[in-house]
Amino acid sequence: MQQKNHPFRVIETSSCRTGAFPGGQARLGDRFPQIINPHFGVSATVRTRSLLLSSIALFAVRQSALAADLHVVHHHPASKEKAHVTASAPAVQGRKTAAPARHRTTELDAHATESVAVTGRQLTGRDAEQAVSKAIMRQYVPGTSAYKMLDRTPGVSFTSTDPFGIDSFGANLYVRGFFMNQMGVTVDGVPLNDQTYQSVSGMSLASAIIPDDIQSMRMSQGAGSVELPSTNTLGGTIQIGSSDPEDKRGGKVSQSFGSYGSYRTYVRLDSGKLNPTGTKFYTSYARTDEGMWMGGGDQFMQQVDAKLVQPINERSRMSAFFNWSSLAQWNYPDTSIGILKNLGWRTPHLYPNYGLAYGIANGTSALPAGYGNVPGIDGSNIAMYDGGQAETNYMGGLHFDLALTDHLTWNTTIYGHSQTGYYSYTDSDDPSPNGAPFSEEVWQNRQERYGLDTSLRYKWGRHTFEGGVWYENNNQQAGLFNYQQPLLGQGAPLKAVGPYDVYGPAFLEGYNFQWTTNVMQFHLQDSIQLAQGLTLHAGFKSMTATTSGGAQYNNADWTGADALPNGSLTASQAFLPHVNLDWHINRHHEIYVDVAENMRAYEVSAYGVANSVYSVQDQATFQAQKKSLEPSKAWVYLGGYRYTSKYLQANATVYHASLIHPILAAAVGSLTNPVSQVIDFGHISMTGANGDITITPIDGLSISNNLSYNKGTYDRNVDTVGGYYALAGKNIVNYPAWMYKTSVAYSWKGMTAHFDANYYSRRYYSFMNDTSIGGYWLANAGAQYRFGKLSVLKDVTASFNVYNLFNTKYISMMGENDNPAVGDYQSMERGPVREFFGTISASF
Repeated sequence: MQQKNHPFRVIETSSCRTGAFPGGQARLGDRFPQIINPHFGVSATVRTRSLLLSSIALFAVRQSALAADLHVVHHHPASKEKAHVTASAPAVQGRKTAAPARHRTTELDAHATESVAVTGRQLTGRDAEQAVSKAIMRQYVPGTSAYKMLDRTPGVSFTSTDPFGIDSFGANLYVRGFFMNQMGVTVDGVPLNDQTYQSVSGMSLASAIIPDDIQSMRMSQGAGSVELPSTNTLGGTIQIGSSDPEDKRGGKVSQSFGSYGSYRTYVRLDSGKLNPTGTKFYTSYARTDEGMWMGGGDQFMQQVDAKLVQPINERSRMSAFFNWSSLAQWNYPDTSIGILKNLGWRTPHLYPNYGLAYGIANGTSALPAGYGNVPGIDGSNIAMYDGGQAETNYMGGLHFDLALTDHLTWNTTIYGHSQTGYYSYTDSDDPSPNGAPFSEEVWQNRQERYGLDTSLRYKWGRHTFEGGVWYENNNQQAGLFNYQQPLLGQGAPLKAVGPYDVYGPAFLEGYNFQWTTNVMQFHLQDSIQLAQGLTLHAGFKSMTATTSGGAQYNNADWTGADALPNGSLTASQAFLPHVNLDWHINRHHEIYVDVAENMRAYEVSAYGVANSVYSVQDQATFQAQKKSLEPSKAWVYLGGYRYTSKYLQANATVYHASLIHPILAAAVGSLTNPVSQVIDFGHISMTGANGDITITPIDGLSISNNLSYNKGTYDRNVDTVGGYYALAGKNIVNYPAWMYKTSVAYSWKGMTAHFDANYYSRRYYSFMNDTSIGGYWLANAGAQYRFGKLSVLKDVTASFNVYNLFNTKYISMMGENDNPAVGDYQSMERGPVREFFGTISASF
C-alpha cells in the first residue's frame, strides 16, 4: 500500500533505461507500494523415456530430504500443437550508496476421443497453436483453474498459493516469458483483457467460466492471431470454448472433498432438443470452498453458467451465454527470505486472533517471538490481522455464426460484463474514530464494459479473406475507503471479505477515480493455399485505445498532493503485421514459422497501485510523463517442427521476443520508507527453445517429457532516485532459465492413473541478481475408475488426486509487490503444501 507520508516521485529516464516485462500483480492489500514486477515465464516440452526414468531416479534421491533449508551462498555477480498434446522496476533497498564489495545471495532450496464445440472463428494456422485434450482436463480435481491445466503444455508456467489456482491474489501465469497481463484471453469469443489481481480492465478466467463446462483450450505458441479481440496481447493468445448443451435431456453432478475441510459441488442440467429446429440449453452451478492450509479463513467461490444454442438452417447457428460468479476469499500473507529464515515456513495472518492484533496495534501486546528479528522488516508489517477480497461478476452475450452463401460467412459476438470488487486489509496507519487502533482499508473497484466483435470471411479459389472490427466501451471506477473496526470486546471485528459498514459508513475516503476507455480494432488477413500442404497466413490489425478521466476526488491530507492525475491517454498503431507459414511436408512432418508485432493498451489503475501513469503522485507528474510516454509493443519470432505418427509425437520450437517501452511502476528507497515512480524501462530481449516428445508404446500408455530454456536479459541500465543500476546484461527475475516436465498416464478398462512432475531451476529475485531462490521439483498424482452405469445413474466415476505429492516447500510467486534491486524484500508467496482430494461424479 502507498505510504502517505512519502509521496511518489517520478523520474523520466530518457537516456538510461532498462527493459522488464510487467509481470506481477499490482496488489492493494499490502503495506508496501503497489508495484508491478517483471515476471518472466517460459516453459517447453521435450519428452523421452530416458528423461522420465532419470527424473524418477532423481526424485528418489532428492525427495528424501524434503526440508526447505535456507542457507547463504556468497558469490560475485558479473558487472499450435495438435489435439494429441497430453496435455516492473526495482524496489531498491536503501538510498544511493557505493556498491558493496561483495554481494550475498540467499537461496531457498526445496529438497523438500473428444468432441469439440467450436465457438468463434479460427483462421490462424493450427501449426502455431497447441491444445489441451479433454482426457488431460479430467486428470485434475474438478474446479481446478484452466490455467493450471495449461501448465502441461510447452512454454507455460502456472503457480498459485492455493491448490486449485482460483485465488487471483496469488495466481500467476507465464507463457514463453510473457506474463498473464500480456496475453490475449477469450471465453467463447469474449475478451477477458487484463488478468491481473484487482484489474478494472478485464475479468479473471477463474471467474469467467466453470472449469467443468470447458470443452476446448487452445494457446498460441507465437504472438497470436490478428482477429482475436484483446487490449493486452503482446505474447500470444489463449482461447477457451464452452461445451454445447447435450442433445438428450439429462444432467451431471459431482462432489469433491479435500484436505483442510475443502469441498466442491457441481450440478448441471441439460434440456435436450426442445423442438424440431434443435433448440437446446443447459444451466450449471458450482460451489467451491477451499480450506486454507495456513492461517484462518477460507476461500469461497460460487458460479452459474448457462448456454442456449439455436441452429439456423443447416450451416448457421445462434448461441446465448451467461456467467455469474461471486467470491469471498481470505488471502495468504506475503513473505520474504528473511521471514522464512527467522520464522519458518508457516507465518500466517493473525486472524482470527483479534485481541492479539489489537494489542500489537495499540502497543499493549508484544510481537510474537521472532517477529522483531527479521532484518529490514518491521515486525508489525508481518503481524497483520487479515487481508482478503470479495468480488461479483456478471458476463453474457450473443454469438452468431451465419453462412450467408456457399463462400461467405459472418461471425459476430455481442457481450457485456459487469464487475464489483472489494479488496481489503487491516490498516494500523489509520485508526478508527472510536479509538480502535486500526481500521479496515478497502479498495472498491467497479467496471462495466460492453463490446461488439464482428467479421466477414470469404473463400475465393485458394484464398480465404477475412476482415472485421472489434469495439469495446469500459466505464471504470476505483476508490479507497476506511471503515471503523470495533473496540475490543464491543462487537465482532470486520471480516476481510465484508460486509465493511457494520459499524457505519466509511469514515475516510482517500481518493476516487473514474475513467472511460474506448477500444477500436480492425483486422484484415488472407489465408493462401500456395501449394499442396503449404499455407501462408498474412494479415494485420490496427488498434486505438483511448482512456479519458482520472481523479474525481482527492483527499489532499491523505495523498499529500494538491491534485491527482486526470486526463486522456491514447495508444494507437495503424499497422501491426502478422505472418504465418505452415508446410505439411507429408502426413508425418510439418514446419511452421510465425512472426508478428503487437501493442498493448495503456493500463488503467488508481493512485499508486500499478504500472500506470494514472498512479503517479500528482497531476503535474502525469502531464510530464504524457509527453514522452509510448505504448508497450512486442516483436515475436518463432519457428518450429512437428512430427506425428501413431507411436510418437514430437514438437520443437525456437523463438526470440523483444519488448519495447514497457511501462512499470517502481519503488526505491528503504523497505519501510519507499518512494515510487513510473518509468519507461526501454527494452528487454528473450531467446528460447522448447522441446516436446510424447510416446505411446502400447495402447493406453502415454509417456511425455518436455524441456524449455529461456535466456532473458535486461538490455539497458536504469538511473533512479535510489541510485544508478547497471542492469544491462542481467538475467530477468522471477523466471527459471530451465524447466523440465514429465508425465505418464495409463488407462486399462475403466481405470486410469497418472503421474506428473515439473522441475524449475533457480530464479533470480533481485534485479542485480545477488539474491535468488533455488530450484525445486513439484509433483502430482491421481487415479480414476469409471464404474459405468449403476441403476438410473450413468458414467459413475470415482477419482483420487494428490497435489504436491512430495510435500515440497517452494515459492510459487515472486515479486507480487515488485522485486528489490538488491537484497531481500517482502514480496513472495508460498506454494500450497501436499493436499488430498476425492471426487464422486455421475450423469443421469
